[in-house]
Amino acid sequence: MENLYVYMLAALAFLAVADLVVGVSNDAVNFLNSAIGSKAVSFRTIMIVASIGVAVGAMTSSGMMEVARKGIFNPGEFMFNEIMVIFMAVMLTDILLLDFFNTLGLPTSTTVSIVFELLGASVAVALIKVYSDDSQSIADLTNYINNEKAIEIILGILLSVVVAFTIGAVIQYISRLLLSFKFEEKPIAYSAIFSGFAITSIMYFIIVKGLKNAAFMPPSVKEFLSSNPLTFIGISFLTFTILSFLAIRLLNAKIFTLIIIVGTFALAVAFAGNDLVNFIGVPIAAYNSYEVWSASGVGATDYVMTALGEPVQTEPYLLLIAGLIMVLTLWFSSKAKAVVKTSVDLSRQDETKERFEPNYLSRNIVRLTIGLNDAVNNILPESFKNWSNNQFIKPKIVAKAQDMPAFDLVRAAVNLMVASVLISIATSMKLPLSTTYVTFMVAMGTSLADRAWGSESAVYRVAGVLNVIGGWFFTAFSAFVAASIMAYILYYGEGYALVGLLVLAVLLLIRSYLSHRKSSRMMREEDQLEKAESSSTQGVIHESASNIANVVKRGNRIYTSAINGLAIQDLKLLKKNRRQIDKLSKEVDDLKDNIFYFIRNLEEPSVSASNFYINILGHLQDMTQSLEYISKASHKHVNNNHKKLKFSQIKELKDLDEHLEELFKTTQTAFESRSFEMIGAILTDKSKAFDLVREKIQKQVERTRNEESSPKNTTLYFSLLLETKDLLTAMMNLLEEYYHSHDSSVEPAQLSSSEQEE
Repeated sequence: MENLYVYMLAALAFLAVADLVVGVSNDAVNFLNSAIGSKAVSFRTIMIVASIGVAVGAMTSSGMMEVARKGIFNPGEFMFNEIMVIFMAVMLTDILLLDFFNTLGLPTSTTVSIVFELLGASVAVALIKVYSDDSQSIADLTNYINNEKAIEIILGILLSVVVAFTIGAVIQYISRLLLSFKFEEKPIAYSAIFSGFAITSIMYFIIVKGLKNAAFMPPSVKEFLSSNPLTFIGISFLTFTILSFLAIRLLNAKIFTLIIIVGTFALAVAFAGNDLVNFIGVPIAAYNSYEVWSASGVGATDYVMTALGEPVQTEPYLLLIAGLIMVLTLWFSSKAKAVVKTSVDLSRQDETKERFEPNYLSRNIVRLTIGLNDAVNNILPESFKNWSNNQFIKPKIVAKAQDMPAFDLVRAAVNLMVASVLISIATSMKLPLSTTYVTFMVAMGTSLADRAWGSESAVYRVAGVLNVIGGWFFTAFSAFVAASIMAYILYYGEGYALVGLLVLAVLLLIRSYLSHRKSSRMMREEDQLEKAESSSTQGVIHESASNIANVVKRGNRIYTSAINGLAIQDLKLLKKNRRQIDKLSKEVDDLKDNIFYFIRNLEEPSVSASNFYINILGHLQDMTQSLEYISKASHKHVNNNHKKLKFSQIKELKDLDEHLEELFKTTQTAFESRSFEMIGAILTDKSKAFDLVREKIQKQVERTRNEESSPKNTTLYFSLLLETKDLLTAMMNLLEEYYHSHDSSVEPAQLSSSEQEE
């Protein structure tokens, strides 16, 4: 039996490493979103600062390990074998749950996860003990569980969401009124005072939240901080304000960039120092439990785990190893970048491709907010409204969309400052608080106050926030239920259950990794359509050539797959084909959604480029709509198990597909090589393709009159031929538009050069 617990320890060590990886992927958003979103410094610098912070924080986290030992359950009520079941169930659940949220790209709370997993697993084992003992009833469950802590955490979730969002919004609004978007033009004193507040709050946060458990912190310093916090804050504010003023005046320092670097370091220290327990606290508690049990000589089912109630310092080398794993994950995890992207996109100042769809609740929240805003505006004096509106005017910056920061340095600094202050206050009051919840909701509050959620994007952003918040509560519920189930299975299944659940966990993690890598590769694939960014007609013509070649290439593949799937009744191929055309249609729609920004970027003499670009997108959309109909009609026919097409019909469709494939490939080559002579040749022979379609239609008319007996087949066949004709029409219209626009844009340039020669 002892070997079983050795195997459990080995499994827990493996799960601890895996949990560190998925945990950092989730929590990187806490300290990276402000620096990455503002592009204050290079990505490499951000990662170096965050890595140092994580390493420092990991070495200061020893005291926090007590949470996993006795914070949720009363260890003296459980035997060694029961404690090991609880810890094993918690770790298996935690790694799978966090990986699930990381794959979705949604930030969740590792603190709430571990707490509710400990609660669920300990409740499950406690219930087994209660029902196996006739002298106990369900009321005795309170002897096993620390109920007050669970209630505190639930209230902490609700309170932190509301408070962080509200205070973030208020502070950002005041900061923007004082500094405006042209903060660099304000007097130095404004920036110095703001810097004094920000750096003081962040430094206090580092010391109180991040370093309070560090073994190297002198007792006298701890005593001074706990007994004289206001004195420390006041001295720090004056010192940092003066230093900031001198740095700006004498060294021309970029003080907002400095605030963001310090804030990023602070939150990284706090994350590693306080959240490391969420990843390795349980395995270390299990190891300590095994040590005291194996030394006792008592059986696993008879040894009471009162020893877990005593404070034990974690070995420094374990913290160092954990810190190194966290740093490596920070650099190499693609899922971490996906979670950060969700937070940054929801707080982006300009319009972006919205990830979340609006829902009933988000629409009504936006309507209510608009109504309240109008009511407040009716009360405010006109002079104040005019002044405040001027403070929110954004300077026009000419740059590519991907080069623009999501928000400016002021908002990034406020995000870090407010999050630091709120977490510091909660820590000093010993209130349970999730770093993830606070940092995310502060970012959402500041983006609302900064008017980043305009009428064009508000319903999407609110829907996104509601999705994330809903995910938080789902985390708590699913963590409790899943850990309970895991504990029951492990308690009764013992070694067999342990092996089965470990294999299942490994398979699910591998599947998740492969799926995420595949989706990431699809996002980076060469076939992705690119938004036009040129400001002249000639530039747009050449940029559009790549997109046209792309659509023609993928359209050829989609059309052929639809005909092949229909011919051999391959439902799997037709389903895949539908996904491909849906993706292509969505990309074309995204290009059309970008028309506003494209036109705004045009040079004044080249406004004719907008007409060309709009017409090209219209023809591309017509092509994708025809391909979409062909793909979906073929899928529907086979999915409904209708009669297979006749051999003669399939043969004719294959013949048509071969001619179209040749046409598509020639067109693709013409656009890829920018050969406008080839485009002219295609247009000269365009009647051949239409004649072929008309010939197939005529044959089917004769077949229907004489021998056809299936109305469904006839309808499908005519639909495919007519949509193919529409596809050809859209394609030829596109070629003519492109060919004529190229001629008209080149002729003036040629004329100008010939005049110069004369």
